[in-house]
Amino acid sequence: RCCSSWSPNPVQIFYSIKLQLVFKTFYFTIARSTMSLNQNKPQAHVMATAAAAAAAPGLMQQIGMAGSAAVITVSFIHPIDVVKTRIQVSPEYAALGMGGTVKKVVGTEGVLAMWKGVNAAWLREASYTSLRLGLYEPCKIAFGCTTPENTTFLKKFAAGSAAGALGSIAGNPFDVLKTRMMTAEGKGSPSIMGTAKDLLAHQGVGGFYRGIDSNIMRAMVLNGTKMACYDQTKGYVVQYTGLAKTSLVTQFISAVAAGFFMTCTVSPFDMVRTRLMNQPADAKVYSNAGDCFIKIIKNEGPLTLWRGFLPIWSRFAPTTTIQLVIFEQLRVLMGMKSM
Repeated sequence: RCCSSWSPNPVQIFYSIKLQLVFKTFYFTIARSTMSLNQNKPQAHVMATAAAAAAAPGLMQQIGMAGSAAVITVSFIHPIDVVKTRIQVSPEYAALGMGGTVKKVVGTEGVLAMWKGVNAAWLREASYTSLRLGLYEPCKIAFGCTTPENTTFLKKFAAGSAAGALGSIAGNPFDVLKTRMMTAEGKGSPSIMGTAKDLLAHQGVGGFYRGIDSNIMRAMVLNGTKMACYDQTKGYVVQYTGLAKTSLVTQFISAVAAGFFMTCTVSPFDMVRTRLMNQPADAKVYSNAGDCFIKIIKNEGPLTLWRGFLPIWSRFAPTTTIQLVIFEQLRVLMGMKSM
């Protein structure tokens, strides 16, 4: 009787119908567990349980939490991204390696050069990463991951890939701006508005979507690997160690494993994306992602696709770990269960 007096507010109805959120399944699960576990408990306690379930965050809150975690993380990790990008686009920096690249950039352009393009990176994370993390669980539900029995690794990978593709479409313009700003040499730091105006003037609106094909492929492989490996590893850690899903140790081990496998699968796509986004407008070297793959393998050898593996891993490992741990902790603070 107490449970029947509760009804969701209009905003929650809007989210569950229009945005296909996980609320519908979540509410039904909570209602069943409440009736079975609290039949003999006081009425006030049952109503409090239902109210707590109703207060669970919606899609926009999940996306907001994911974006917050991503922006905080990239503020610290951005210098590694600058080094990685310089190595990928320049044989000179590739020959210097990570240490030599850092020394040359700092020596000739100043310490702040290590944060070139960080404002574009913030916008990218607020659009791209907020969607690829925030949409993962709704996508899992869409792919039929409603119980542990029917939640397979391939379904997790598909859900992560779908979320990654949607995020990359939103974040591609900022990705292009970030790449151009990071590779700009000289002591002066290019402004995001100046870079955007220059890109628009020389390449039009299409310039902001340069490399979109490779970026979507990269995002699908990256997020599919990241979320599926994190989710799967987390299950193994809980199963074999007895640690809780909410344990920081569980989250740390799972995120580190996900970061390594991400580097293995994403490096070739990252190389192609960087080359496409950084090629000059007046000297089009690659026509598309497939052409870029073929020319790199033919002219520079297949291992070139993994050039910058160490800086990519150096970026992915802390980025994935910090990002996922912060996201998990924000979920707990907002009353959500661990992923």
